[in-house]
Amino acid sequence: MKSVISPDQIIFYKENGYVIIEDFLNTAELEEWRSSVTAALIERNGQKMPGKAIKIDEADGINKDADYFNNVFDQLLNLWQTNDRVKKLMLDERIGKMAADLSGSDGIRIWHDQALIKKPWANPTSWHLDTPFWSFSDRNALSIWVALDDATLENGCLFFIPGTHRQTTFENPGIGKNMGAIFDFYPQFKTLNSVPAVMKAGSCSFHNGLTVHGAHANMTPGFRRAMTCAYMPDGNTFNGEPNILPDEYVNSMKVGDLLNNDLQNPLIYKR
Repeated sequence: MKSVISPDQIIFYKENGYVIIEDFLNTAELEEWRSSVTAALIERNGQKMPGKAIKIDEADGINKDADYFNNVFDQLLNLWQTNDRVKKLMLDERIGKMAADLSGSDGIRIWHDQALIKKPWANPTSWHLDTPFWSFSDRNALSIWVALDDATLENGCLFFIPGTHRQTTFENPGIGKNMGAIFDFYPQFKTLNSVPAVMKAGSCSFHNGLTVHGAHANMTPGFRRAMTCAYMPDGNTFNGEPNILPDEYVNSMKVGDLLNNDLQNPLIYKR
């Protein structure tokens, strides 16, 4: 695993809100990630996340147009909670240190992992932000996105709008069918150029949760699989948004409570 973040990569990330790391995984590691994720998906049998009965082909209460959004990607969350092989991958301290180095955090907790699978001929993923969906508000929160297949211009690679993380807020523009809807919230970004994150399988990107990003449609008969994980800097508090937290946990908290439950959000790295 190419797990050392260079000073130049940190500078690039802080300036642009994302960074691509080529050949993050070697051949054997890539096969282990693919095999582990595949096994976890089979075990999950279409259930989107532990503790909730929602299936990947059902409306989730976030997206209003189920027919459209069910053909954007299959999204299965917190596989680390239901599969020991994925848990070993997600709790890797080396990746936690990478996230800490990029975000400038002293400690990193898993917020949630998710497999994101664009099926053949899948719809595009419109421009959106990540952090406003989450149960905490931190400008340094970030995600890793690991390509399990080659991510190309044709099959639905990510795109970033560089530097947007410095101006976006925690207000949630949502995610809809209209690619340009986010510019109703941030008209200053409408004339900026986006950058494609074309990656070979085994490469990865990190991006700030407040960086505007989206993805192409899959214009091919093949799959575009990715395994991702969102990270919460240690010390964050509950903002009242339930997001992926279990109902029982949410009902036990009030706004301002520390999010330090190691069973739900394990600390994977601390300086």
